[in-house]
Amino acid sequence: MEIDSIECISSSDGIDEEDVSISNHEFSSKPQHNRNLFASAIPPATSVHELLECPVCTNSMYPPIHQCHNGHTLCSTCKTRVHNRCPTCRQELGDIRCLALEKVAESLELPCKYCPLGCPEIFPYYSKLKHEAQCSFRPYNCPYAGSECAVVGDIPFLVTHLKDDHKVFHCFGQYFCLHFEAFQLGMAPVYMAFLRFMGDEAEARNFSYSLEVGANGRKLIWEGTPRSIRDSHRKVRDSHDGLIIQRNMALFFSGGDRKELKLRVTGRIWKEQQNPDSGVCIPNLCS
Repeated sequence: MEIDSIECISSSDGIDEEDVSISNHEFSSKPQHNRNLFASAIPPATSVHELLECPVCTNSMYPPIHQCHNGHTLCSTCKTRVHNRCPTCRQELGDIRCLALEKVAESLELPCKYCPLGCPEIFPYYSKLKHEAQCSFRPYNCPYAGSECAVVGDIPFLVTHLKDDHKVFHCFGQYFCLHFEAFQLGMAPVYMAFLRFMGDEAEARNFSYSLEVGANGRKLIWEGTPRSIRDSHRKVRDSHDGLIIQRNMALFFSGGDRKELKLRVTGRIWKEQQNPDSGVCIPNLCS
């Protein structure tokens, strides 16, 4: 499947079109180097942090915190993994809780672990984990579909990574990725194409896009809002939020060749303009 062209459309002064063409667009599934900007930016742990770090999984420990008779601690998740044996001294663990360390943790206020990426928040120890799961500064996963790429980082880092190792294109000062996937919908094989926005969901709503595929006098058109790369690839696929092409239609568009699918996808992106009176998003240009 290939992208013939993607158009960025704005109509602030009439219709101003900027073409972003990506010909013979293919996604490679070759292994990628796992470059993690975030990991290198975390400051060293303090002695208190080290006390609250599980020696097995190295994650922060939360109640119940377990200890052996010699005072070595570990988290409740890892207690079952080590078969009730202390990983430090190999003594039997039993069911001893380290209440003193739990109380120490309760008295702490710590910065969000994503402070190197810009988060200014400080939380009580036991509230920090909940915040970090939804922190708007948390690193993004690589959105590239169809690979096992484990790279994470902020948007500028991921854009560089995608340019070097995958595919990404620039429009209206933002970055977007176009993805294709084949999967089973019920008993029928289908193909899906959708656009992802390199940012959060609220920003993604500022844009709309359309995708079109066709040949032999027939065509399919999809219009929608780009999905944030915060949404997992599986979540987008399971919601069917994209251009879905049945296999028999894909073969028709390919000229009936059952050995190789040759689909050409064209697309447009345009900005949404917020109406302050009604709060309704009005497209600058509808295709």
